[in-house]
Amino acid sequence: MARRPIIAGNWKMNNNKAATKELVDGIMYGVSQLDASKMPEVIIAPSFTSLWQAHDLIRNESKIALAAQNVNPNPSGAYTGEVSLEMLEDFKVQFVIIGHSERRQMFNESDEFINQKAKAILAKGLIPIICCGETLEQREAGVTDEHLASQITKALDGISASDVEKSVIAYEPIWAIGTGKSCDSIEANRTIGEIRKVVAKLYSQDTADKIRILYGGSVKPSTIVEQMAQPEIDGGLIGGASLKADSFIELIKGAM
Repeated sequence: MARRPIIAGNWKMNNNKAATKELVDGIMYGVSQLDASKMPEVIIAPSFTSLWQAHDLIRNESKIALAAQNVNPNPSGAYTGEVSLEMLEDFKVQFVIIGHSERRQMFNESDEFINQKAKAILAKGLIPIICCGETLEQREAGVTDEHLASQITKALDGISASDVEKSVIAYEPIWAIGTGKSCDSIEANRTIGEIRKVVAKLYSQDTADKIRILYGGSVKPSTIVEQMAQPEIDGGLIGGASLKADSFIELIKGAM
């Protein structure tokens, strides 16, 4: 089954107003030079303070979709520092990244909380990008597959097959995020294949064949072509290489 690739840029806590305009303008120019019929789905995830500006800049550019880096599942209330889905709707956000290892590790977000977010996102008609990944210690201990299966099973708990098919999973080995180390393409493909087997076991092979699963972790122009040649890898969730328009465009080209 043909799955449309995704190249998503997670800006993390980077870019003020001027840098946001420069980067979005550069990405918009780059995609304008590409064949829309061959392009992957392109997503950018600015910080919350840059969402409105990014939305305003791309409002007439159908080739670029907007994502938020996080959300609180509650509709409103006394949650200082948090952002709701209703607020994100003002920016025409289509995707929301949840379960990133930085959120899990730095802010103690649990699998159950990530599941609450996924349900709330889907209920609003948006698409969650559900991150999963193992530490170096877990990989060396040989428990990667079991750990990822647990994360995915808990993240998808109580979610219908039709909603899962619309969702996106991003496999990001924690030891490869921001380190310059990238998981070998063959091993990344194998691991993503194991994640797809978990989805098949929870739902069906048809559902597993429809969901898009990305690789993330020091993805760069020099690695993207080999990664995209793997049958299980449906694209990339990009960190550092998404902060420069030239490298981000090269990643998009690598997925065409």
